[in-house]
This record gives sequence, structure tokens and C-alpha cells, in this order.
Amino acid sequence: MSDAVQFRLVVGLGNPGDRYRGTRHNVGFEVVDELARRQQVAVGKRQFRALLGEYRFGDVRVILVKPQTFMNLSGEAVAAVAHMFRVEPRHIIAVSDDVALPVGKVRLRLQGSAGGHNGLKSVAQHLGSQGYPRVRIGVGGGAMQELTDHVLGRYTSAERLLVNDAVLWAADAVEVALRDGFEIAMNRFNGEPKP
Repeated sequence: MSDAVQFRLVVGLGNPGDRYRGTRHNVGFEVVDELARRQQVAVGKRQFRALLGEYRFGDVRVILVKPQTFMNLSGEAVAAVAHMFRVEPRHIIAVSDDVALPVGKVRLRLQGSAGGHNGLKSVAQHLGSQGYPRVRIGVGGGAMQELTDHVLGRYTSAERLLVNDAVLWAADAVEVALRDGFEIAMNRFNGEPKP
């Protein structure tokens, strides 16, 4: 058995800058921030066009990643970090918003298409694989025509409460995935956050 350090990436997708903080598109950043808060680490090291934080979780070293490339180019930063730490796609968890899911619903998938999400599409393109796990958080708006305005907009008060719960639920799911495996996390966390 190898004694080599095992790295995992947890990537929150979003757009950099104060202008986008708290928007629907940035819920992936919020989950990474919650994980960082729990581990009392900063996600502030600027490298590979991303902000990085690092901590040990059980037997693995977890690299928290917030790409600073804007959503459509997220894969550039993710692929660079993955290359640096020699992390295969199956050991990268990407966290993003999803307009096809009701507000606050969480969906975990081992792999698959980007489902129209430009950030996930960029990650798949630059990794050369769709075989990376993802955690999606519903932000609603699936039937809306102006999706750009929707995802760059802010939540209503009622939506914010649902999303706050979903962020905590998604962070729990990521921790279980890191400890017990992604399939176990899928079985426990797909759906509505539970008290």
C-alpha cells in the first residue's frame, strides 16, 4: 500500500469580486467558505488563477478551490490546480448552482453532462473528462428565458433561508463524501435538506 499523500479537490464555482457575492451563481463559493469556516482555514492563497485553502481531513489533504477566472473559464484554474497536485477527475468535487432544481434542493452526481452549466462545461473541457463528482444546489428559474439575469441576481428573503440550509447540507455532504465515499454521500444527501 502506498504511503503517498492523497489529495482531493473541492471546487466551488462562482464569479470573483464583491459585485457577485451573494448571487445565485456563487453558491459554490458559499459551500467552500462554509467548509473553510468549519476547518478554520483561510481560502486566500492566490495561485493558478484561483484562491486556495488546504487542510487535512482524515487520511487526505483537501484543497479548497475558488476559481478567479469567472464562471465560463473555471476549468482553466481547476485543471491547473489538479495538475499541480496530481489529482484525477474522480477525486475532484465540483459544487455549483443549478437552475433546473427547485431553490434549496441538493443533488449529488458521480459524473455526467454539464446540463447547460457553463462552469461545469469548462471544468469537463479542461479536465478532458466528465467523470468528476458534482454537488448541485437548486436556485430555481428553470423556465425563465433570461437565465443570465436570474443567476447573477440575488435571492429573495425566503429563498435565502432555503439556500442557507442547502449550503450547510451540501457542506455536510462533501464531508461525508471525503470520509466515506461519494456513493454513500449520494444516498444520504440527495434531495431536500433535513433538520
